[in-house]
Amino acid sequence: MMKRLLFLLFTCIGMLAAAQNEQLAQNYFDRGEFEKALVSYEELLKSQPHNFNFFQRTVECYQQLQQFDKSEKLIQNRLDQYKQGSYLVELGYNFQLQKETDKAKKYYEQALDKIRKNHNEVYQIAYGFDKKGLTDYAIQAYELAVSIEPKYNFNYQMALLYGQKGDMDNMIEKFLTESYNNPQSLVMIQNQLSRFMSEDASVTFNDALRKALLGRIQKTQDLFWNDYLSWYYVQQKEYGKAFIQQKAIYKRSPESFSNIVNLAQLAMSENDEEAATEILNFILENTRDLDLQIKAHTYLIELQIKKAQPAAYPAIAAELDTRIKQFGVSPYSLSLLQLKAKFSAFQQKDTETAKIILKNALEMPLKREEIAEVKMDLAAILLLEEKFNQALIYFAQVENEGGNNPLGQEASLRVAKTSYYKGDFKWAEHQLGVLKSASTQLIANDAMDLYLLISDNTVADSTQTALKKFARADYLLYQNKKAEALQAFQTILKEHKGQEIEPVTLLRIGKLWEEQNNFPEAIASYRQIIDQHKECIYVDEATYFAAELYQKTGEVDKAKALYEDIILHREDSIFYVDAQKKFRRLRGDKEL
Repeated sequence: MMKRLLFLLFTCIGMLAAAQNEQLAQNYFDRGEFEKALVSYEELLKSQPHNFNFFQRTVECYQQLQQFDKSEKLIQNRLDQYKQGSYLVELGYNFQLQKETDKAKKYYEQALDKIRKNHNEVYQIAYGFDKKGLTDYAIQAYELAVSIEPKYNFNYQMALLYGQKGDMDNMIEKFLTESYNNPQSLVMIQNQLSRFMSEDASVTFNDALRKALLGRIQKTQDLFWNDYLSWYYVQQKEYGKAFIQQKAIYKRSPESFSNIVNLAQLAMSENDEEAATEILNFILENTRDLDLQIKAHTYLIELQIKKAQPAAYPAIAAELDTRIKQFGVSPYSLSLLQLKAKFSAFQQKDTETAKIILKNALEMPLKREEIAEVKMDLAAILLLEEKFNQALIYFAQVENEGGNNPLGQEASLRVAKTSYYKGDFKWAEHQLGVLKSASTQLIANDAMDLYLLISDNTVADSTQTALKKFARADYLLYQNKKAEALQAFQTILKEHKGQEIEPVTLLRIGKLWEEQNNFPEAIASYRQIIDQHKECIYVDEATYFAAELYQKTGEVDKAKALYEDIILHREDSIFYVDAQKKFRRLRGDKEL
């Protein structure tokens, strides 16, 4: 028994020492200290001669130190021992590093001959070529294997290789073929295509992909390609064009509306009201599904509310009452009831009616998530009434029950915002500090923005005088009292000129002027941020918003200059991709 224990002890010690030696060797290698790394890797390879990683690293150390004879000998010994074609690639590359191109080519050809004799070797050989950056040889290896054994499928690997060498047409062809032949790989391939769509410096790739998809639709009439083209337009945020494809699918396959409903929601979330309205009306014209009808009516009325002036409120209220009467008061019409409550409270200033609607809804047999949503709405209305503590109770209930799910995190954000509105900045900052790493990106971003607002202005002014005024002005915005909010922000600007609070105040003022269609005043506010607060965190927003307004008012050169500024100097901005697209259009690049 004792001997066995001692054996296990020494084995564990040996394994630990080996692991430490490997880490040390890797550290030397990563730092470029190849002489020291070589000593360690030679010892490791001696102790474990079959370990490929130690062999590879030893070869690379020799090559970095230009000891090519030693690396050649080591590779040749390995080739003699294992007879694998991938070592021929290694030998060829060793000569390529010495600029002996003919010798390198000879070994590469020998590696391809190995595939001709045994096509199963394609995996290691093609991988070897790819790892060495020998893209053309890797493609040739895959093509050769497929010509010998047609059952092989290397479309995905070859597409990536074509992408590496900038051959976009062949990359697209291989990706699309693979998508159709193996639909289970569709999402993975579309993720790759999205990366190229966003990273490509010109419209060339996007145009090539669109043409390839149109070509397949024309050749095959397969609805798969209509759906693919719809996905393409969604990536471009061209929801009207995506809808044309979804309509084509529906006419030939009317079983499901799910894609069309999802498209409507996407268009709404991206503020494409025209496309959203068209899609929702199409749904109402073509479905008898009550749930879909209720959803469509709810979304359409939401769009009306979003752009409505007070004069239109009676008509909207009547529309809501008509739809609630049409579908009845039940859990099925909950979305309409919630919308009626919010409209009554925020637009019509009738909070009592709103609370009655929501409290009655809580008496219905609702699902757990529906109860949480109604409680959130009720809390929002209590907050509107400045009943901060009562609002916090409901928000906290949803927060505790929801945990880390999106609704629970949204409730946590509402708790923080309520604390912020009432001037309890310390507690708000604590809550926001946790939410900065929320799983929902939108919540994380909102939390980060408010956290920075509080922390930056607390450091700049320990009394938080300006911050208290700003929080109050923000609360007036929450109450939809925009005229009072604008006046409050303008007062802050006068009383705290030059202080930390100035740029974010200008941003709020700009957005309020923009909502009133007073574009010159809005642009003036944004320009103050751009010109006088170049280093602040709000400058990329101000730049983008000003560019958008210049474009609306026909001042194309000014818009183009600001979009270009984002492209050249703000690569990490959330507006970067959109600025690229709009700059290209204004410059006159070919339309996608």
